[in-house]
Amino acid sequence: MTHPFRFLCFIALLALNFSCQTSPKYDLVIRNATLYDGSGDAPIQGDIAISGDTIAAMGEILEKGKTEVDAKGMAVSPGFVNMLSWGTESLLVDGRGLSDLKQGITLEVMGEGWSMGPLNDQMKKEEQAAQGDLKYDISWKTLGEYLQTLEKKGVAPNVASFLGATTLRIHEIGYDNREPSKLELDNMKLLARQAMEEGALGIGSSMIYAPATYASTEELIALCEIASEYGGMYITHMRSEGNKLLEAVDEVLVISKDARIPAEIYHLKAGGKNNWSKMDQVITKIDSAQKAGLKITANMYTYVAGATGLDAAMPTWAQEGGYTEWVKRLQDPSTRKRIIAEMKTDAQDWENLYFAAGSADKIAVGGIQSRFPQKIHG
Repeated sequence: MTHPFRFLCFIALLALNFSCQTSPKYDLVIRNATLYDGSGDAPIQGDIAISGDTIAAMGEILEKGKTEVDAKGMAVSPGFVNMLSWGTESLLVDGRGLSDLKQGITLEVMGEGWSMGPLNDQMKKEEQAAQGDLKYDISWKTLGEYLQTLEKKGVAPNVASFLGATTLRIHEIGYDNREPSKLELDNMKLLARQAMEEGALGIGSSMIYAPATYASTEELIALCEIASEYGGMYITHMRSEGNKLLEAVDEVLVISKDARIPAEIYHLKAGGKNNWSKMDQVITKIDSAQKAGLKITANMYTYVAGATGLDAAMPTWAQEGGYTEWVKRLQDPSTRKRIIAEMKTDAQDWENLYFAAGSADKIAVGGIQSRFPQKIHG
């Protein structure tokens, strides 16, 4: 006669064994895919299993998943990185980020020159007034608080940000074309330290745009020295990608060397037909710097057009003081005449992207936003 307790134990073991055999082991199994692992190696055909937010297995997977997807004829890869994201505002309005997410982008890296913090009260007022179609409340001041705001609202992609050197300059100096005082530079360095402790990736600069173009090499080195203490890096849209391209590369090398910081040249290119021949020299400079021990890298986009604002087609002296002063200058007929003449000149002291394009018919207007009620005639 079988002991009742032993019989119950036997039934329980059978039930447990049956449960283990039938319960799906993974949350998701993608089958029959062409798998790219991001290493640069040739892809393999196989399956990929996911548990929670972790890739649990790759290859031939016999176990079932709670959800199964047949990816025959399709590729599966790690998420892509948008390393120059301007989803800074749109993610506040719609955290899904579908325009990037549907292209496979899972990380948005912000902060090329401008960042969403730190902001003072005047900057918050200006940013609020300048909003176009996208409306949102500016409840933060620091860069870390902005990232926390995104997180609380809910965002589908991962987000990270560099600290904008331009943002630091506006915070302390405004839009004036001058060097910072010792106190102002010290404050910029303190703000940089705070941002790095909040998780900033480093310092980002966009050197063809006012007021960034007013900053000296020494100012950038001082800020990068702070980022270097935290293992950060320096990323830059260089001071020139055209007539002063070689000199701009030299500046990046000096900043990297003196601040002891890795540097990345964003969207490396030679703007303007007269400068195309300089690329061989640029590559030689970067290669030589790498061989000398500097951590210098570069990236480029794989198309032959660029996109930027109207400010990159006007001399930076006309923009000193910010948008309001810029508009006032454009309203003055004699000043406007001077600006137009300089736009048609192959400038050496500012980056004239209008001239570099070759002619007006090579420029397409992508959108217009009115920030001011005043009308400009003529």
